[in-house]
Amino acid sequence: MSFLDSMHTVGSALTAERFRMDTILQNMTNAKTTRTANGEPYRRKQVVFQERAFDFQSALDSASAKVENAGVRVTEIVESDRDFVPVFDPTHPDANEDGYVMYPNVNMTEERVDLMAAANAYDANFTALQIVKTLALKALEIGK
Repeated sequence: MSFLDSMHTVGSALTAERFRMDTILQNMTNAKTTRTANGEPYRRKQVVFQERAFDFQSALDSASAKVENAGVRVTEIVESDRDFVPVFDPTHPDANEDGYVMYPNVNMTEERVDLMAAANAYDANFTALQIVKTLALKALEIGK
């Protein structure tokens, strides 16, 4: 595995975690959205990651093997199937005949925790990228 392959692998994690943070922020932004294009309240979204296929044995067997597929990728965004949150507010334009407004199934505490976890994962991957970069620069100095 070359330094560039390592950077590509870590870069895929940075991209995936950034996408995860963006999705969490979208959830937080829409926590009070009672009506979307389909007429329902906003539904919480979650990002699903998948490991990029990499056969380590093949890489060992072949000196020319590329690790370009190693890393992680976003495979889908799934909407939560949790129930919406009913709040009694008969004056709200989206209130039903009983006076309840259905609010999104977004739990702000859960979103904050997920955002902190995503930010920590992003930070850890950024640190790994810095280490790979430092190692590459040190390797260039070996011949001097």
